[in-house]
Amino acid sequence: MYREFMMTNSKTIPATLIPGDGIGPEIMDSVVEILDAVGAPFKWERHIAGMAGVDAVNDPLPKDTLESIRKTGLALKGPLTTPVGGGFKSINVTMRQEFELYANLRPTKTIIPGGRYEDIDLVIVRENLEGYYAAMEHTIPANGDKQGIALSGGYVSRKECERIVRFAFDYAVQNGRKKVTLVHKANIIKQMCGMFLEAGRKVAEEYKGKIECDERIVDACSMQLVTNPWQFDVIVTTNLFGDILSDQAAGLVGGLGLAPGANIGEKAAIFEAVHGSAPDIAGKNLANPLALLLAAVMMLRHVRRDDLADRIDTAIKNLITSGKVRTRDMGGEAGTKELTAALKQALV
Repeated sequence: MYREFMMTNSKTIPATLIPGDGIGPEIMDSVVEILDAVGAPFKWERHIAGMAGVDAVNDPLPKDTLESIRKTGLALKGPLTTPVGGGFKSINVTMRQEFELYANLRPTKTIIPGGRYEDIDLVIVRENLEGYYAAMEHTIPANGDKQGIALSGGYVSRKECERIVRFAFDYAVQNGRKKVTLVHKANIIKQMCGMFLEAGRKVAEEYKGKIECDERIVDACSMQLVTNPWQFDVIVTTNLFGDILSDQAAGLVGGLGLAPGANIGEKAAIFEAVHGSAPDIAGKNLANPLALLLAAVMMLRHVRRDDLADRIDTAIKNLITSGKVRTRDMGGEAGTKELTAALKQALV
């Protein structure tokens, strides 16, 4: 499905480390400390991107960073700052396109008990290269205004639609999942979403008898994620819808501070915390490192080190789920460093 160099016979696995902006460096330090504590096999190549890249070399995505990812095929990335409106193009989008990271994987699982939604365990698979995030945008004059109309276009290809749906079904098979839901808006966006739905139905036939398949229009899916999220197992959808639904799903389990993500292609995989860089709390020992730590757990599973991933997952469950130590965003009083130390002690 994707690059298979990550077998664990070798003692070390080269990987690119991008601390990121804002709170990125401090939560990355926390995660690396925990990875070191379990003996993770990664041999890090540290590089910069985002505003750190702009400040250092006037480039939000330096060539050295790209070359490192191209060489290692594996990266752990902290949050990057992208200017709203003007400024440079999203670095996340650029990296996805540069390395053809066609699949965005966003697991959502209850960690903190006692909320409105218990026992949530679903995964959203999002097409990562096409749709309305293909950055096909421009303005034209209108009504005496040189930029009176803004145009934004998108596209999908049958090849990519089939590939992302097949990724979702393969993920379901490999991870003991039971059902894949195709989410679309083919009733209105008849060509783009219609092609996705048609491709999805075709691929689903290949897994008939192994994995159940159903369909939802995206607005109905959005409502049902709130009213009955337990009906969903694996959701697969197009780029824009996946971006929105995955953040909505994160809200079911406590927000983006607990939301890891992976961007996976055939030649590379980049794992990340999906929250922002939070510059307002940077350097104040307030940031929650769990989203990035959970991304690192996904990275360990990607390289077939489930043994180490299970140790970290167990520590999180024993510590966070029990309520012994939590950061402020989780209703506790602990800082980044205190949570890191407690997690290291909880490792078994």
